[in-house]
Amino acid sequence: MVGCGLKNYYFYLLIRVTVMAAFIGNFTCKLDAKGRIVLPAPFKRLMVSNGSDRFVVRKDLFENCLVLMPYDKWEEERKRITSKINVYNRNHNKFLKAFFKELAEVSFDSNGRLLVPRKFKEKIGVDSEVILVGVDDHIELWNTRAFDSMELDPEEMGTLAESILGDDKNDPSD
Repeated sequence: MVGCGLKNYYFYLLIRVTVMAAFIGNFTCKLDAKGRIVLPAPFKRLMVSNGSDRFVVRKDLFENCLVLMPYDKWEEERKRITSKINVYNRNHNKFLKAFFKELAEVSFDSNGRLLVPRKFKEKIGVDSEVILVGVDDHIELWNTRAFDSMELDPEEMGTLAESILGDDKNDPSD
């Protein structure tokens, strides 16, 4: 149903490259009274196999959900963001402050639960049940009602796929 784990690739028997497999699937989870969730087993196995127990959480820029990014992926993202920022440019500086203001680090507690900070739960209107969605290198946390209402009809999905993926310059059928 859901694959996870690390894949090891060996090149010339000299270099070992470890690639984190993708978060895949969606799971309905209950928040306890303190706002903690138990990560679904496939997601937790992926984190453990990667040797990580920390996420950076933020509100998504475009959707009404939270993004849980494993800390090592966050470090890559942070470097990408800061490489494009000139702190002496007002707009860049303003963006950087606003972006970092809306971040938090969360870790598993001794029972393997993650505490979703209250301010983030309030931002997306989460009550006692959430949907966790694996989206490649991160997990999205959705309000159940919002997630259920965002279906794309097959025609719209096909049109998006065509516009994004259908312009392959290397297509041998051209």
